[in-house]
Amino acid sequence: MKSMRRLVTLAVAAGAAMATAVGLAPQAMAAVDPVLASPYLYQWGGQTSPTAAMSATGVKAFTLAFVLSDGTCNPKWDGSRSLTGSDKTMIQNIRNAGGDVIPSFGGWSGTKLGSKCTSASALAGAYQKVIDAYGLKAIDLDIENTDEFQNNTVQDRILNAVKLTKQKNPNLKVVITIGTTTTGPDSWGKRLINQAKAIGAPVDVWSVMPFDFSSGGDMAALTKSAVDGLKNQLKTTFGWNDDTAYRHSGLSSMNGKTDNAGETVTVANFNSIRGYATSHHLARFTFWATNRDCSGGGECSGISQDKYAFTKIVAGYAG
Repeated sequence: MKSMRRLVTLAVAAGAAMATAVGLAPQAMAAVDPVLASPYLYQWGGQTSPTAAMSATGVKAFTLAFVLSDGTCNPKWDGSRSLTGSDKTMIQNIRNAGGDVIPSFGGWSGTKLGSKCTSASALAGAYQKVIDAYGLKAIDLDIENTDEFQNNTVQDRILNAVKLTKQKNPNLKVVITIGTTTTGPDSWGKRLINQAKAIGAPVDVWSVMPFDFSSGGDMAALTKSAVDGLKNQLKTTFGWNDDTAYRHSGLSSMNGKTDNAGETVTVANFNSIRGYATSHHLARFTFWATNRDCSGGGECSGISQDKYAFTKIVAGYAG
């Protein structure tokens, strides 16, 4: 136990040194796991002040969306904002307030690095630019657009890039986020998981997005079914038992009305989902997005809710 504690201490010191080297405050690096409970936050609409959300809810981490291609194999926020601009300032503010971040690469819209980088080594280099820019402890690879997801070549490129990135950054946590059916990953998701095993890509957490299923239904029950399906696929692929597979699983829900008419994740649903996540010790519990975590339409959730209701639920998740 003492040896483990010493390893943790050394890892924290190394993370703090890295943060100092890139000009970001190291004081919050030790205590916060940016993977576990980190709602998505994006800068192009809605409630974009992370420190206001932190103060109101107690949440400590955010998944920042999205790092994209600038048209080449070069990462920029939303494909246009430099790594040294307003997003770096936002990360500094989050860390100054005692939090941390996990940048998300990809999403549905925009030009993806997985497609524009023509080799695994080039893609790993693009990831590394972001890792180095912010002294990161974790990255999220949101693989959902058909150009990346429904493409054998790009899937393999991403997984090989993960392998290279983990070799260079052994303490970095890598999350892969994918869409899902109500019973777990579809054929493309299963292929991605199986290829990770075949290639030896050490993905730490597999996370599904359990929404946009239909025009309604019990979203708590459908979410649990989807994550159980993910767990079962991880068991089959990696030979894990239920507990281990759940501890490598995660979910990214959506608050309020989803993209599908009639489908709604209520506050009560999300509370139930957190109970499920807690009972199985899921490695990741999040949602899209704190920007939408307010009542009514427009930039908000489309439902009647208290401000930050979903973010508060995430803030209470301890794994």
